[in-house]
Amino acid sequence: MSIRILVIDDEESICEINKFNLEKEGYEVDCAYSAEEALGMDLTPYDLFIVDIMMERLSGFDFAKAIRNSSSTEEVPIIFCSALNSEDDTVMGLNIGADDYITKPYSISEMLARVNAVLRRSAIARKQVAAPASEAIYEPQVTYRTLRIDPNEKICYLDDEKVALTKTEFEILSFFLTHPNRIYSREEIIRHVWSGDVVVTNRTIDTNITRLRKKIGRYGNSIETRLGFGYGFKEED
Repeated sequence: MSIRILVIDDEESICEINKFNLEKEGYEVDCAYSAEEALGMDLTPYDLFIVDIMMERLSGFDFAKAIRNSSSTEEVPIIFCSALNSEDDTVMGLNIGADDYITKPYSISEMLARVNAVLRRSAIARKQVAAPASEAIYEPQVTYRTLRIDPNEKICYLDDEKVALTKTEFEILSFFLTHPNRIYSREEIIRHVWSGDVVVTNRTIDTNITRLRKKIGRYGNSIETRLGFGYGFKEED
């Protein structure tokens, strides 16, 4: 069963670029050029909405509020893509119910990585895991220079050599590579990496990140520490 994605943006060129690249990854993609057009469609077949915020009449926030108030779409994940890049805008988007927030301009590789990360965390991804192998979703590998992770086989490669990571180290690195160039608090890292009622201390996070830095060689320096705030992965130009 194909994953269906609806891209909503009033810039036709952005819609077409995203549609082209998402379809190359095997997704089935439709576009709507306003929130009004999208809300006039049957939204029940879609597994993900990628939504611009600043549109003429109804904003992306208005669209998100509408679908979160409908029982047929309230669980469908949303990714906001917007030139609004303040912390307040991001917090508002996440509080409305978005699963991720990408600021424009963004690279295609970042967009694809975040789409896969959101689907992996969503109920849609869990349903795919239980499906027959012929229907299982294939997740593209995530790379940064010569550092690469394969989310299907759960393997990390450095210079094409396998790196022995624990499950927790692998999940932390996956989160950082798919959410680069931002500092995350320890609480945010816990929400993304650990699940259930597992009790995780700050010391546990610090220890895992220290080990991870050593294992990924020269890229360990890309994992930044901000005292009093948390950690993040900085991509070099």
